[in-house]
Amino acid sequence: MIDYSDKSLQLQQRLQSFMEQYIYPGEITYAEQLEQAQNRFAPLGLMEELKAKAKQQGLWNLFVPETHGEFSEHGGLSNLDYYPLAEMMGRVLWSAEVFNCNAPDTGNMEVLMKYATPAQQAQWLQPLLDGEIRSSYAMTEPQVASSDATNIELSMVLDGDEWLVDGRKWFITGAMNERTKIIIVMGKSDPDNADRHQQQTQVLVPRDTPGVEVVRALTTLGYDDAPVGHAEIRFNQVRVPAENVLLGIGRGFEIAQGRLGPGRMHHCMRLIGAAQRALEISCQRVQERATFGRKLGQHQSVREDIAKSFAEIEMMRLLVQKTCHHMDQVGPQAARDMIAASKTSVPLMVQGIIDRCMQMHGAGGLSSDYFLAEAFNYARWCRQADGPDQVHQMALGKQIIERYSG
Repeated sequence: MIDYSDKSLQLQQRLQSFMEQYIYPGEITYAEQLEQAQNRFAPLGLMEELKAKAKQQGLWNLFVPETHGEFSEHGGLSNLDYYPLAEMMGRVLWSAEVFNCNAPDTGNMEVLMKYATPAQQAQWLQPLLDGEIRSSYAMTEPQVASSDATNIELSMVLDGDEWLVDGRKWFITGAMNERTKIIIVMGKSDPDNADRHQQQTQVLVPRDTPGVEVVRALTTLGYDDAPVGHAEIRFNQVRVPAENVLLGIGRGFEIAQGRLGPGRMHHCMRLIGAAQRALEISCQRVQERATFGRKLGQHQSVREDIAKSFAEIEMMRLLVQKTCHHMDQVGPQAARDMIAASKTSVPLMVQGIIDRCMQMHGAGGLSSDYFLAEAFNYARWCRQADGPDQVHQMALGKQIIERYSG
């Protein structure tokens, strides 16, 4: 039995009411506004309306952790207390932004909370917390296997009182959004350092800095994920002030490790919500359609798929809840084994659940009439985002072998 705090329980009740009153009824309007938009990466009217309502109801910045509670009206939540809220948001893929809890902004805000100077926080963190701007995190590169982050080649050279940034990045989530004003960029500042994990630095690059060039918008399985979007970016001899460095020179890898752990778990939380909703609408679907003289829900294979999906969702919940509790007790770095186990299990399992649910919906499951196809895409790209499954499994396997063989 999971014991959530009274604060979490109250927020769960209020968030559930908000979802039922505004989010679910707004899904069609949201899709229509996006389809009719002249600029697919501009703010949507409905989103802005819902954000204002969420702020008024105190359902804002729910992701903020207890360790940085001063940045939130509610004082921050533990990972475990945030879990049911994030799962609820995951039932509608775009809804996290309504509560200022969407990726990559949550991860970037946590980076700024942990590592930014007071001046950097005033310039960039506060507008992000207020929902006035959006942000991106530029790490992955097209020409190298970025699953090994020490491979990155984007050059960062300290030239007097400026950083000279030159190179390419791609699949930079949020970079297409016209409200994105700041990009956290990871590059190689000391390529000859004997410690490969101290060769990287992260700097803050304002989106409108001369030389920042959006090469193209990218898709995942054909989805452009508008109005957030993913982009390929070229940094053409970009210059930013030396004080734009985060934490310190050579500490980029350290920042990346601190940022990605909680973010990986937020994706897992939301994916479970998507899987739960997929199961629910599939149960309704199989009671509405009939084949060979029987409702779909009376066929053995369909019942088996429903049963298996139900069991897998419950297993995922327990794994993620345990991981969240462990993170709360020892911190993300010490809980990296559980984070890796969740990160490599949940997206793959959700992908399988949604695939079954798509099958139960027939051709409609592949269409935009249901959220299933887009949710499948989300689960699939989560197996690449924040590090591919194989890298996490390799690291986790090594850690487990050492634990039990020594």
